Amino acid sequence: MLRKIFSKIAQTLMVLFIVSVASFTLLKLAPGDPVQILLGSEYSPEAHASIMRELGLDRPVFEQYLTWAGNFMTGDWGTSYIARVDIFTYAFVEALPVTLTLAAAALGLAVVTGVPLGVLSAVRKDTVWDIGVASWALTVTAFPSFFLGILLIWVFAVKFGLFPVMGFVAPWEDFVGGTYHMILPAMTLSTYFVGMIVRLTRATLIEVMEQPYIAAARARGEPEWRVIWVHGVRNIAMPLATMLGLQLGALLQGAVLTETVFNLPGIGQMITAAVLGREYVVVQAGVMMTATLFILVNLLVDLSYPFLDPRLRAR
Repeated sequence: MLRKIFSKIAQTLMVLFIVSVASFTLLKLAPGDPVQILLGSEYSPEAHASIMRELGLDRPVFEQYLTWAGNFMTGDWGTSYIARVDIFTYAFVEALPVTLTLAAAALGLAVVTGVPLGVLSAVRKDTVWDIGVASWALTVTAFPSFFLGILLIWVFAVKFGLFPVMGFVAPWEDFVGGTYHMILPAMTLSTYFVGMIVRLTRATLIEVMEQPYIAAARARGEPEWRVIWVHGVRNIAMPLATMLGLQLGALLQGAVLTETVFNLPGIGQMITAAVLGREYVVVQAGVMMTATLFILVNLLVDLSYPFLDPRLRAR
């Protein structure tokens, strides 16, 4: 078990190294001059060269990468030359918790909504309930998050005034206010994943309910709710965890659009502003944080398999 864990960690570090090199190189190839944006339309060549030396942009790309990687691993992420703030504080302390809060709320809402609907669709296979749930799941999957967010704002915030239009309140400071502000963004981001969870739960549970151990549980006289929720739903945990781990990238991608629509100061907003301002260091910090988050979640999913399925444990 320990050998497997160390092997997975080594693979994770190698993937992070590849991501850092690829993203750093691609950002350097992107059009635009960050120094020109910083100085404005009128500047002297001497001022441009001075800023280039100050930011280290006049050195070879390989040397710039080594300097950046060494500083990044020690927590020195540099300073935003537009916002004039420490990037570690800006990205890790301020923006990341907002994105994680949104992602966790959306994922939790998707699981709480999607699993029961998928179970209902599976146990009532080929009925009106099944057709209705399947049609609804397909419909919400097709909705772009930015369009759905604007629609929810217009209906629930503008038309009826039930929720705030935009803004973020930290739930760890004000749980009620934070939850209230997060309802519409979480609904916007979760709808796509609700549809996916419904379809996966339905397809997997239908197959599980045809297995011999389900017939044996019924033959022992166990109640139907226990047969479904204990013997049936427990066996869809592994494919559900796999799907959620693989879809984390799509979740973070959707968070960028959702944060833009609802004006949430998360990683998406940070990266968008940094790309427009050609702040390569800020973009690189955002890319590395999201890549690390995605890889670590998938690592945890891999390591959770023996706990979700006892048959995979070493004997």
